[in-house]
Amino acid sequence: MSRPSVPGVTGLSGHPSGTVGLWPLVRAPKLFVALTGSLIVLAWVALAVWKWSPYGRFLGHEEVGQVAPLSSGYMRLLVFFVAAWTLMTVAMMLPTSLPLIAFFDALVRKRPQRVSLVGLLVSGYLSVWIAFAAGVHLGDQAIHASVERIGWLEANAWGITAAMLFGAGLYQFSDLKYRCLDKCRSPAGFILGRWHGRSERLDALRLGIAHGLFCLGCCWSLMLLMFAVGVGNIGWMLALASVMAIEKNAAWGRKLTAPIGVALLLSAAALAVAEGATA
Repeated sequence: MSRPSVPGVTGLSGHPSGTVGLWPLVRAPKLFVALTGSLIVLAWVALAVWKWSPYGRFLGHEEVGQVAPLSSGYMRLLVFFVAAWTLMTVAMMLPTSLPLIAFFDALVRKRPQRVSLVGLLVSGYLSVWIAFAAGVHLGDQAIHASVERIGWLEANAWGITAAMLFGAGLYQFSDLKYRCLDKCRSPAGFILGRWHGRSERLDALRLGIAHGLFCLGCCWSLMLLMFAVGVGNIGWMLALASVMAIEKNAAWGRKLTAPIGVALLLSAAALAVAEGATA
């Protein structure tokens, strides 16, 4: 079966396996870049305003330990947490997927449902991260409950942060991480291998979910570091977002994966040594 033609997109054959990096974004219409860029900037602004508002406490995970599970306060906390994580995903993860979204926009540019198809793609992508947020929230609740019940863990809560740093560092060297990165680094090949265009709305949603799963596979451990450095820390969010964008899309991004892993492992070791020295 021949690959579908992509209006306004040429030169794919010059990129092995469809690995085109930032190329689709460079070729994207100015209106697409302006709209998606505005959405991302708006998400960052919303997070900054939220951080300094009376509801800023919901950006942290400390609030979890102060409400009873399944209470009205807990359900409100869950809603705020998922909303905050969705904003974080738009601000931090959507930029890393702009090449794929731009290529898909070019693919469906002449279809009458172009806007809704791109919207379904993005919705499918975000749904994966929202589901992940709910799972993270439940895990965070379990950790808080364990800290309250286990005296040693409460006295050595730094070990949780060290374990997160250590786990994230190890994951940087895993085969799953590299397989997922390879998929994310090939937006053209990823789309053309999955887009059939017959049930276009369903295909667009499935494509967004599939990309979200691979994106989750390569970035979930780094996103969890937000709990170690503070979910509401805009500076760390910008730093991690930049690292993930470079790792996924820059031509030299694959050279960054191992050094990040080493840095995380060393950070875990340094934290353990520092806390051990003060014990």
